[in-house]
Amino acid sequence: MVIMWKLGWIDANDYSFDCMLRMERFQIRFILEYLEDADEPLMAAALKANPKVKWLWMQKCPECRDRIEALAASAPEGLTHDEVREAEAAIIGGYEDFVIYTTPEVMYEKCDFIHGWNENSLYEICDLNGKQALDVGSGTGRLAFAAAKKAAFVVASEPVDALREFIRDRIAREGITNMRVCDGLCHELPFPDNSFDVVMSGHVVGDLFEQEVKELTRVAKNGGWLLDVPGDQHRVTRRNEQLLKDGWEELAYTGSFGQTTYRYRKQVRK
Repeated sequence: MVIMWKLGWIDANDYSFDCMLRMERFQIRFILEYLEDADEPLMAAALKANPKVKWLWMQKCPECRDRIEALAASAPEGLTHDEVREAEAAIIGGYEDFVIYTTPEVMYEKCDFIHGWNENSLYEICDLNGKQALDVGSGTGRLAFAAAKKAAFVVASEPVDALREFIRDRIAREGITNMRVCDGLCHELPFPDNSFDVVMSGHVVGDLFEQEVKELTRVAKNGGWLLDVPGDQHRVTRRNEQLLKDGWEELAYTGSFGQTTYRYRKQVRK
């Protein structure tokens, strides 16, 4: 499994493997593409013991059907309940960032970059008053809800269904009238060119950097702003060399946990 650091957001034992029923196509593809050889027996055991997960993954991600079938078929017979559960917990813990998306209320509570963030760190780097704004990879809506307090209209684009519904429920609960939610990946946004004055994200850009920045620029208006606004974290974070190389302005500050948080902005010129 590809684990860059232990996040500590969840206890894998609190989740059944049914959480994998809520994985999106792009997540299934990522999990299987980067599954390391040493972890294949764990995934094999978990898939064999959970046929409904196996079936749904094959329906949602048909390009991975053969891979899923082969993994499940490779699992040994006669595994005990404890052996299966150990395999399930290892997979769940290895992809805790994806798993926590299935329980947005836990994400909202446990993720330091959400609960430790102050919305003023967005307001002080960009004038949102009267603007049309897009939050890409919105998650639980950290940036979108902050922007909606000032902007004319905000769209929260989020590719995970559970998170979209979490945002929609909060919009309805709080009676917010200038915000909508849609599906969309950072490199494939469902909007025409030149749609937004402000295009913002946090903890999103990087996997497909050139494609993603090109897409963010495409949907931004000439003279508009691209913003990268991560939340405050307990761990030490590094400067984003990709954004700096691409000409983004860095605006750092000391976050609520005493660590440096690096924000970035770039004005769009077409």
